[in-house]
Amino acid sequence: MKTNLSSQICLNRVPTRYYKPENAFDESVLTRFEKIPTDIFESAEEGAIHVAKEIAKAIKEKQGAGETCVMALSGGNSPREVYQELVRMHKEEGLSFKNVVVFNLYEYYPLSAEAINSSLNQLKEALLDHVDIDMDNVYSPDGTMPKNEIFEFCRQYEQRIENCGGLDVVLLGIGRVGSIAFNEPGSRLNSTTRLILLDNASRNAASKLFGSIENTPISSITMGVSTILKSNKIYMTAWGEDQAKMVQECVEGPVTDTIPASFLQTNNHTEVIIDLSAAGNLTRIQRPWLVTSCDWNDKLIRSAIVWLCMKTGKPILKLTNKDYNENGLSELLALYGSAYNVNIKIFNDLQHTITGWPGGKPNADDTYRPERATPFPKRVVVFSPHPDDDVISMGGTIRRLVEQGHEVHVAYQTSGNIAVGDEEVVRFMHFINGFNQIFSNSEDMVICDKYAQIRKFLKEKKDGDMDSRDILTIKGLIRRGEARTACTYNNIPLDRCHFLDLPFYETGKIQKNPISEADVEIVRNLLQEIKPHQIFVAGDLADPHGTHRVCTDSVFAAVDLEKEEGAEWLQDCRLWMYRGAWAEWEIENIEMAVPISPEELRAKRNSILKHQSQMESAPFMGNDERLFWQRSEDRNRGTAKLYNDLGLASYEAMEAFVEYVPL
Repeated sequence: MKTNLSSQICLNRVPTRYYKPENAFDESVLTRFEKIPTDIFESAEEGAIHVAKEIAKAIKEKQGAGETCVMALSGGNSPREVYQELVRMHKEEGLSFKNVVVFNLYEYYPLSAEAINSSLNQLKEALLDHVDIDMDNVYSPDGTMPKNEIFEFCRQYEQRIENCGGLDVVLLGIGRVGSIAFNEPGSRLNSTTRLILLDNASRNAASKLFGSIENTPISSITMGVSTILKSNKIYMTAWGEDQAKMVQECVEGPVTDTIPASFLQTNNHTEVIIDLSAAGNLTRIQRPWLVTSCDWNDKLIRSAIVWLCMKTGKPILKLTNKDYNENGLSELLALYGSAYNVNIKIFNDLQHTITGWPGGKPNADDTYRPERATPFPKRVVVFSPHPDDDVISMGGTIRRLVEQGHEVHVAYQTSGNIAVGDEEVVRFMHFINGFNQIFSNSEDMVICDKYAQIRKFLKEKKDGDMDSRDILTIKGLIRRGEARTACTYNNIPLDRCHFLDLPFYETGKIQKNPISEADVEIVRNLLQEIKPHQIFVAGDLADPHGTHRVCTDSVFAAVDLEKEEGAEWLQDCRLWMYRGAWAEWEIENIEMAVPISPEELRAKRNSILKHQSQMESAPFMGNDERLFWQRSEDRNRGTAKLYNDLGLASYEAMEAFVEYVPL
């Protein structure tokens, strides 16, 4: 069973020569905007294996010389796959860590004595507990030390690194604000180990570990920029499209303290290791025509023309030969003969993505339409990772599908219970208790006892405590009720409203279990029951909680199994990916754009507002302070404006989709 198919989504087939140059000359041409040596791998797994091999080589070289190998490592997500490979090499290939000294790059501060969410504990869990390292050779800041001892500790930490002969290897990730370790924007080039206040974006990212932003420490004791840059070798890793913007600024941008990772440009022994998704904003991947001759295809041409329109401030049909020649696109003139020929091709290409009939228009020529006319009506399944992603991301399209007569089913993949605040539980408990007192003809001691138990638990609950199963059940019921209300508002019968409660989610913690066969089987059973002609899934895989990716993987895995068994229904089914709460599709990738009128946009907002528990108090809002309905409207209006700026029709808003073709 393939459970990571979402990692293989490649919207633009990047020619191998762009990220694996054939010779030194080609590499120098392609990477001329890059100020740090950058190796791009097709997947995070390949990149992690490369880094692990390099680290293992350094360890063995030091072993051969009878010396210690001094490394700076940390917990966190970026290095986890590197650690997995190092553990495998230890267990299967005999790689020893007995000569390794480890300095923890950072530690959260303050931490309670009982805290289990420290960076050191993450590092132990991922690597140190699984290899033969001497724990006396592991040094880390202490997140529980008194504040008046921190300054002296930091001085001694620097001295200890120096006494060990300095750092041989540093393994870094890059933060959402361009931080390395926890050197936040504003950190100086000459900074050393110190206590630093965490940026709000960094705290939001760390809140996954601590359960909520309120429980997340406000500071960190971090190794400084100067300390890191003195290392003999630095590896910075980044995986996934949500890292692409910061990678580009670090690698191609100016050296600035607003992006501390850019300081790595001043170290001649730094290597950046990324996957294709994280490389998405580098010039050689995103704008290859600026560095080399291109292998032109329809998507790359569309990307180039949209970029040219934005650069010149012109709509497509007003671009001239001069515009092409002055901006590195003369190749297209040679291929098509004139600017007009290219312009009209791309104009028509974009025009054909727009449709008011997301399920296909019956009795119409569908040659240039995104969706086929038959069969009509269609059976449609909208997979919603949480009980509000459906309306946030494609609420307007759902209403269109229902109004146009299609059989629309919504499958809520998780309960979403951890995203409900305790105050919502209290509010509903008050209602239940009042209802029971007013309408019950006899004393129902079971309800009364349960009410007292839950109220007592919530009263005594401390920051970081897990909810009881009863409370999680109530929170799940709250979200189910909201989802049903939204479906009813959108005229979807409740028997087409499916709550899957995938097991991977039901840990009661922020950290979820990996996807399992049980998750995939639940999704597969639903697909076999409905036999849909259209499937919609979440394509915003960079969501901060990670649930969207797992949910999408469960659908793709189920479809893959059905494909292997030759399911007939799949031969007449299309899969569409939506985005909404966290990002929007780049216009060069959009394959279906559904216009939304002002009235439909207002109805979409109303359906989002039915999810009352997710308004002001939703715990996972990310770094965007706008509420979900505001983000959704702004993105939908932004897509419509972009189409209009390119010279196409002017709409109030648009929802965009990309087709997924199973491998």
